[in-house]
Amino acid sequence: MTSVPVPAPAPVLPWRTGLAYGGLAAPLAFVSLPLYVNLPYHYASVAGAPLAGLGAVLLATRALDAVVDPAIGRQADRLLRGGVRPAWRAAALGSLLMVLGFGALWHPPRGSEAAMLGWLAGSLLVCTLAYSFVTILHQAWGTRWGGQPAWRARVTAWREGATLAGVLLASVLPAVMGLDATSAVLALGLALGLMGLYRLRAPVAPAPHVSHVSSAPRMPQPESPASAALASSTSPWADAGFRRLLAIFMLNGVAAAVPATLLPFFVADRLQAPALQPLLLLCFFGAAALGLPLWVKAVSRWGLAPSWRAGMLASVLAFGFTPWLGTGDAMAFAVICLASGLALGADLALPGALLTGVIHESGQGGRGEGRYLGWWTCATKLNLALAAGLALPLLSAAGYRSGGTDPAGLQALAWAYGGLPCLLKLAAALLLWRAERLHSSWSHT
Repeated sequence: MTSVPVPAPAPVLPWRTGLAYGGLAAPLAFVSLPLYVNLPYHYASVAGAPLAGLGAVLLATRALDAVVDPAIGRQADRLLRGGVRPAWRAAALGSLLMVLGFGALWHPPRGSEAAMLGWLAGSLLVCTLAYSFVTILHQAWGTRWGGQPAWRARVTAWREGATLAGVLLASVLPAVMGLDATSAVLALGLALGLMGLYRLRAPVAPAPHVSHVSSAPRMPQPESPASAALASSTSPWADAGFRRLLAIFMLNGVAAAVPATLLPFFVADRLQAPALQPLLLLCFFGAAALGLPLWVKAVSRWGLAPSWRAGMLASVLAFGFTPWLGTGDAMAFAVICLASGLALGADLALPGALLTGVIHESGQGGRGEGRYLGWWTCATKLNLALAAGLALPLLSAAGYRSGGTDPAGLQALAWAYGGLPCLLKLAAALLLWRAERLHSSWSHT
């Protein structure tokens, strides 16, 4: 009689380990939202900065922040090769600089416009560069663990779940408590996140097709000079799997960034319900947080790439009704926000887990994560720029004007907000399906 093999149980990431690692992502997300939402309004309306100069400073600083990410990734690799303690001390220093830059942003000097814009440029560069450094270092820290697909999805889900918590808190706290109190909460959050990271002992991640998970702590050992030289000489762009995954990630990321850019215009002009925007954001991100565990479970059943592809298609199904909404349809749009938010959980948890697999399959696991994540983070920032650069000129050419009532312009807004992202998502899903044929490990459970 032939025995039927019993599938190995999905590896379990202890919740204390997940919380200790993921906790730092909450204040990191918490600092990013005010920089994009509150900062331009504060300098334009409160401080009286000229819009042209303000826009030029913001564009220049954000462009510089994006292009230095690969160099930050290489530095993160060098720190982690020396063990977790040097990396932790660097993260603590970066967090301190981040808090100082963030607090200084809200207190520009009174006087000349040049002094005000110079203060903005200096404090914003300190804050954003420190933010990028700590973010890449934190992501590389967990990526070095490797492991089975379900394990990697759990690690990423803890980090992205904390990110969502930080976004939700940052969306309400500046308006309720003010910007100085927000700076104090940021400092407290970073201190708690660093404390959890300091006490963390990385578990031994389960190797592929190994069901037993050791709970013994593992401290990364310093790397030999020869091994470090080999890691630093290998470019992520030489890895075909990384190139394919990054192309899919960017196409899918632009599909998500377009509606993020156009949401205020769509809610105010198409739905005529600007007061409901905070509630709609709460529905979207709250549903994403609830959906994270479901997508992690899906990985154990279907694998990483098929689960991510299912999330893309679910997002298209949920969002595809949006172009037909109009005035008075805010509640219907709230339902769409809930459904598309659930699908967003796949975008949050699964691409990073796939990236971890690509890195370890390339032989760079434990020594080259930072260089991969530097380009990955750079691509994330470019997605927002590409979304604005793609959607806003198209809308202007189609006749849409903010606050306008022209039916043709509003219909163009509806299709740019709801139709264009669906087309981009479908294209990303097709590329992912093709990549699965070339990289069978992406579909393993």
